[in-house]
Amino acid sequence: MEIIRVKNAEEGGKKAFEIIKKGMENGAKVLGLATGSTPITLYKEMTSSDLDFSDMTSVNLDEYVGLGGSDDQSYRHFMNSQLFDKKPFKESYVPDGKAADLEAACQEYDEILEQYPIDIQILGIGQNGHIGFNEPGAPFDGTTSVVDLTESTINANKRFFEKAEDVPTKAVSMGIGSILKGKEIVLLAYGENKADAIKGMIQGPMTTDLPASALQEHDNVIVIIDDAAGSKL
Repeated sequence: MEIIRVKNAEEGGKKAFEIIKKGMENGAKVLGLATGSTPITLYKEMTSSDLDFSDMTSVNLDEYVGLGGSDDQSYRHFMNSQLFDKKPFKESYVPDGKAADLEAACQEYDEILEQYPIDIQILGIGQNGHIGFNEPGAPFDGTTSVVDLTESTINANKRFFEKAEDVPTKAVSMGIGSILKGKEIVLLAYGENKADAIKGMIQGPMTTDLPASALQEHDNVIVIIDDAAGSKL
């Protein structure tokens, strides 16, 4: 596990972009992408660059159950506004949070992941150590599934919604087993509120109590952190 320390999220975005650019130069065709505030600086680097993503495929980690792509709080809308509207991909897959049959939709998403093996997977990390929406207790060999969000995750997401009761309590998430199939994993974390999770991920035991600790068994992980996120290492 390689650790890169940066001054701030802007520098972290540049470092992550350099990894993607190098990967594409070496033949990478599929990116696993994340949402939330953490990767925004990376997406700014991607959209302001002269890189052409029109031959690339992206597969997103997760989506809220109950939100369609036209909902401005959906992850599909986030990805469109932050990246795809400015830099179109050949294909851009995001789980369907409004599927009539969510279990069938999860199986279909696993089939997409089989068809498009991820070359570079971008991750954030939750304060409780979740990756994607794989909350504590999620199995390390899990595939795409409907998950119940923990109270801490729901509380962390309240800032994005007008009313607390509008915050989704379930999500469709790529499983940890699926994430670990990525050939290269780049995890980004900024801020003191991520310090405990980062310490546990890197120095703690591998345990489903801290889902990100599963990354210890992957042989190609790059962790990009600022001093605050790395303050307890």
